[in-house]
Amino acid sequence: MTAVRWVTGAGAVVVLVGSGVWAMRPGQVDARLWAEVRPVIEARLAAEQRGSGYGEEVPALDAHWFCRAEPVGLERHGDEVRAGVDTLCVEYGVRDGGLVECGGGHVPQVLRLARAADGRYRVVSRERAPDGAGNAAWTESHFGRRTLALRDEMSSTPLENAARARYGLRADAPVGAC
Repeated sequence: MTAVRWVTGAGAVVVLVGSGVWAMRPGQVDARLWAEVRPVIEARLAAEQRGSGYGEEVPALDAHWFCRAEPVGLERHGDEVRAGVDTLCVEYGVRDGGLVECGGGHVPQVLRLARAADGRYRVVSRERAPDGAGNAAWTESHFGRRTLALRDEMSSTPLENAARARYGLRADAPVGAC
C-alpha cells in the first residue's frame, strides 16, 4: 500500500492510497505523457507571467512571455499527473529589428494536472520554491534526489527562436537588453 499526500493550491490536503509503484525513477520520463502535458504546462506558465514584466509597461516593445519546461519527475495516477519541472520564462520584445530581453526567471516547480472530460489535461495547482530563505529546503522536499538535475542551466535558445518567429525576425537577429 502506498499513500501519497498532496497539498492543493487552495490548502486542502488530498491523500491518495493505492498499490504499486507510482513514481518513475529519476531521469525516466514517459515521453507520450510528457508530450500531452508539456504544452499545457508551458501555456499556463506564460499566462501566469503576464503583467509581471518591464516590457509590458512599454507598449512599443510589444513584449510577450515565452516559457519552457523540462521534466524532472513525471508521475501519473489514473487521470491525474504530478509534474516536477524545471522552468525558464523570459519576456521578449522587439526594437529596431532586434529582439530585446526584458526579464525572466529560472525556477523549479511542481504542477498537478487532471484530465478533463474532453480528454485534455488542465493544470489544477502549481507550487514553486519561495525566494530566499526556504528555497533549498522546499526544492529538496519536492524533488529529493532529483535536485541535481535542477542545477543545470536551461538554454534560452529555444525561447529566443520562438520569439524571433513570433515577431518575424531573422533567425540571427541579435538579442539585446530592454
